[in-house]
Amino acid sequence: MGNRAGAAAAAIVCLLAAALGGCSDDSGSSGSASASASATGTAASGTVATASSPLGTILVDGEGRTLYLWEADTSPKSTCDGDCAKSWPPVTATGKPVAGKGAKASLLGTTTRDDGREEITYNGHPLYRYAGDTSAGDVNGQGSNGFGAAWYVLDSAGNKITKAAPSPSSSSPGDGGY
Repeated sequence: MGNRAGAAAAAIVCLLAAALGGCSDDSGSSGSASASASATGTAASGTVATASSPLGTILVDGEGRTLYLWEADTSPKSTCDGDCAKSWPPVTATGKPVAGKGAKASLLGTTTRDDGREEITYNGHPLYRYAGDTSAGDVNGQGSNGFGAAWYVLDSAGNKITKAAPSPSSSSPGDGGY
């Protein structure tokens, strides 16, 4: 019994540490941003790879989550912050980004966000995830027009794919909810 109680206590401590680590951002605040805490953190050590999807071969992070570009970004400098970054969390890294399977290392880069974090770029486009994508392979943000411009997945060359996303099997915000 003693070993079982000790293992349970250790598991609880690990869970609490993980939960508390994801409950605040760099400014120490919490709230709605904590709902997407895992999405705003470092993308599996900054890995960008490709995966097959209904839209073709697309860019994904190291956990298989779909990556997007925003047409309002007309340079490698991100212009999505505040509420935009809550719905479309930037893909950040603490070191040099890594090209995973199918991605081209020569197209990877970073840009410094206004909050000081390094956002990963690909072919000059800052990369984002969509908070409405809840599982690896989801493309619910494809073609949405949130925050004044369109959002698209990217191919392995870093070009937008404009093909319409298939109808989701569950309900989702059709235009990103904005």
